[in-house]
Amino acid sequence: AGFSTALSQTPSISSISSEGREDLQVNQLETQIWIKPDIQKTDVDFSEILNAIQEIAKDVNIFFDELEGVNSPSKDDDSLLHHGNLTSTSDDASRLEVVGEEVPDKNKTSGLYFRDGKCRIDYILVYRKSNPQTEKREVFERNIRAEGLQMEKESSLTNSDIIFVKLHAPWEVLGKYAELMNVRMPFRRKIYYLHRRYKFMNRIEKQISRFRGWLPRKPMKLDKETLPDLEENDCYTAPFSQQRIHHFIIHNKDTFFNNATRSRIVHHILQRVKYEEGKNKIGLNRLLSNGSYEAAFPLHEGSYRSKNSIKTHGAENHRHLLYECWASWGVWYKYQPLDLVRRYFGEKIGLYFAWLGWYTGMLFPAAFIGLFVFLYGVTTLNHCQVSKEVCQATDIIMCPICDKYCPFMRLSDSCIYAKVTHLFDNGATVFFAVFMAVWATVFLEFWKRRRAVIAYDWDLIDWEEEEEEIRPQFEAKYSKKERMNPISGKPEPYQAFADKCSRLIVSASGIFFMICVVIAAVFGIVIYRVVTVSTFAAFKWALIRNNSQVATTGTAVCINFCIIMLLNVVTSETLIIFFTEQPRTESEWENSFTLKMFLFQFVNLNSSTFYIAFFLGRFTGHPGAYLRLINRWRLEECHPSGCLIDLCMQMGIIMVLKQTWNNFMELGYPLIQNWWTRRKLRQEYGTQGKTSFPQWEKDYNLQPMNAYGLFDEYLEMILQFGFTTIFVAAFPLAPLLALLNNIIEIRLDAYKFVTQWRRPLASRAKDIGIWYGILEGIGILSVITNAFVIAVTSDFIPRLVYAYKYGPCAGQGEAGQKCMVGYVNASLSVFLVSDFENRSEPTSNGSEFSGSPLKYCRYRDYRDPPHSPVPYGYTLQFWHVLAARLAFIIVFEHLVFCIKHLISYLIPDLPKDLRDRMRREKYLIQEMMYEAELERLQKERKERKKNGKSYHNEWP
Repeated sequence: AGFSTALSQTPSISSISSEGREDLQVNQLETQIWIKPDIQKTDVDFSEILNAIQEIAKDVNIFFDELEGVNSPSKDDDSLLHHGNLTSTSDDASRLEVVGEEVPDKNKTSGLYFRDGKCRIDYILVYRKSNPQTEKREVFERNIRAEGLQMEKESSLTNSDIIFVKLHAPWEVLGKYAELMNVRMPFRRKIYYLHRRYKFMNRIEKQISRFRGWLPRKPMKLDKETLPDLEENDCYTAPFSQQRIHHFIIHNKDTFFNNATRSRIVHHILQRVKYEEGKNKIGLNRLLSNGSYEAAFPLHEGSYRSKNSIKTHGAENHRHLLYECWASWGVWYKYQPLDLVRRYFGEKIGLYFAWLGWYTGMLFPAAFIGLFVFLYGVTTLNHCQVSKEVCQATDIIMCPICDKYCPFMRLSDSCIYAKVTHLFDNGATVFFAVFMAVWATVFLEFWKRRRAVIAYDWDLIDWEEEEEEIRPQFEAKYSKKERMNPISGKPEPYQAFADKCSRLIVSASGIFFMICVVIAAVFGIVIYRVVTVSTFAAFKWALIRNNSQVATTGTAVCINFCIIMLLNVVTSETLIIFFTEQPRTESEWENSFTLKMFLFQFVNLNSSTFYIAFFLGRFTGHPGAYLRLINRWRLEECHPSGCLIDLCMQMGIIMVLKQTWNNFMELGYPLIQNWWTRRKLRQEYGTQGKTSFPQWEKDYNLQPMNAYGLFDEYLEMILQFGFTTIFVAAFPLAPLLALLNNIIEIRLDAYKFVTQWRRPLASRAKDIGIWYGILEGIGILSVITNAFVIAVTSDFIPRLVYAYKYGPCAGQGEAGQKCMVGYVNASLSVFLVSDFENRSEPTSNGSEFSGSPLKYCRYRDYRDPPHSPVPYGYTLQFWHVLAARLAFIIVFEHLVFCIKHLISYLIPDLPKDLRDRMRREKYLIQEMMYEAELERLQKERKERKKNGKSYHNEWP
């Protein structure tokens, strides 16, 4: 005890002159050896220890350049720098405690350790010597060493201006900060409580297991026999405590904290180290933002490829294991190893892939039902009375769909489009819309249950986010005003309420302006459609001239897609950041940015779809009195077979093109960049150059993770979820396309994370954050839009009204195909050709149909004939259809919302078996902690009695 006290009174390193190095060397070695557990347990003479220390010190070369760097003005401690070496020499004397151990050669050459091959690299900092921020780095690195972290520097093999700073956290530092951060670590194997089974249930289970024996043995599950590393230790965990270290399962101190946890602890330290004198001059993030450091990242665990098969020789490292059982295309049909993903990348990324896998799995029933609806339309196509009447209507002449150049056309010319429309708009469409609304609710409710199970398995139930640091931008803006933080009790910058409101108004105005830009782009697309349909109608090619409306729709959709992507690239991120108010913390800024970015992207992607679904052909007027844009362009009409075919084309083309583009940008762009980097390295260093690079050099040449984290990944999937649910009544194949894309997306993202990106910092999270609220909002919006699509866009309601009120079965309560006879004729109105406006009158008089000029043509609407008392006025059938549409919207919405709320009420957020496991675990943990403490105290009591020492009032 006296020796420890004397050591604690030793002056700091910075105050020691060069003459006192020898004494300090001995003191450091005394400290390192004195704290070793095996020496603590022995009773050795103090003079013998000093003699042993001095003998060891003679054979060990201890570098004191670090001490010189503390006091000398040398730039960035260049004395630690080793030029041109693949690894470098450590400068810390604490590694003398392992002097006698043999170090594998593999550790020295792998690039994952210091030069001694014993201290694993936990974090990498990168800077350029030419960067002027020298003083800040010098102070920062000095304070890093004061925190107990060990450091080495290495110059890049490809650019001598680039310096790598390698950091290692020894056991003492890891234990100290793991306790401060409440890192949960395993301390006892789990004991599962088996419920009592009745004999009848046991017999049933035996029969089921016998039947399963005939089936393939779970082909979608990973083979844990050939991949034993996938087995996770199923243990109870508790917050790490150095006082109760004997409770925890520690086989090896070097591997007790996994690499992701070690990197997280080091990052936690770096975020709290000062780099300059001042109240808020602290943290690595500020140094990265001001350019003092160029990059900061943890290392990948070696190469993801191996010459040997993983099934015969095992995995080289966790990265190799992830590549073989997760990122490889050969395992696309297997479940994801989420525990391994979490162990390597952290809980936040693990939750994203868990959610993506759950969403993909839930798409299977939706895709199956959607495909069934489509196939139902295919099988009933020949029995559809409406399609038959359209195809047989050779004597019905339709009015032109545009001014002058569009000719009269037979209704039978749209036979193909009528059949295609039936594939998507049939009797099963309403059922599918209700199913998808319920599916969205079931998906979200069961995800909450799945998230609860994951949170329990990953020890996230009781985890709470620590108090976040203030953003540097917020601090710089409001550093003049301060107030006390009610949690920490420390003064911090304060934003006045008036300033917050004014910034919120400016931010909302900016987002509104951007949405107006998107609406203006849609308006431009509308004008393009109006102008182009006449141009295509007068085209020289007969194929385009006869299908002018389809050609207009197809080209308009492609142009619309280009505008969508252009607005995303040019305006989205820059203007969204500019119009985001100044939140106090990073999570508040992230939530604000996410909400605004989603609103913009959602409006940008779906505005044209909303126009086609609810406005196209609704406000065109009628022949002889067309409504026009700026009193010039006649508004576009729907095809004689309806507007649903336009909506299907819009959704299908946009969905396929966007998913293809996203997949290319996610994987193709990093692949091209990394290929270009490798190509330059091969030109400079030959084909064998890159293989000899250390791991930190290889990782530095990879692409950094997106600056916004998982935002782009979530955004892509949330927008796809909206496409899958909002207009699914018009395009039942949307879930199938989403499913096929997501099967590819999971492996693309996995491949990107494992092979193309630097290893991201492992961070924790309890759920998917604000995205869950956005998903709930999309689920509510999908009910409303599908109700309007069925009632307004499709012909479901007009057919229903005709069958029950005006058809052959009127008043009989039937609505079969025989009741639809005459529907096409009843849905078309008559127009007198001589009533055309001068600018709308077609160039042809229609004599090619009957040999004489046409007197009448037909158009889609419910209006009186030209010779009625009120020419072209609305008929009674129009008002019946309108009332039925409104009634359907109200009934559909109320019915579906009631079902959604009922389902969410009946499905508990926490599974019953999980609740019971949590209660039992809490009870067992208390019992085991008590038993372990009791066992320790009894053991100490026996030792005291054995040594002849006794104390009064001893417990127990």
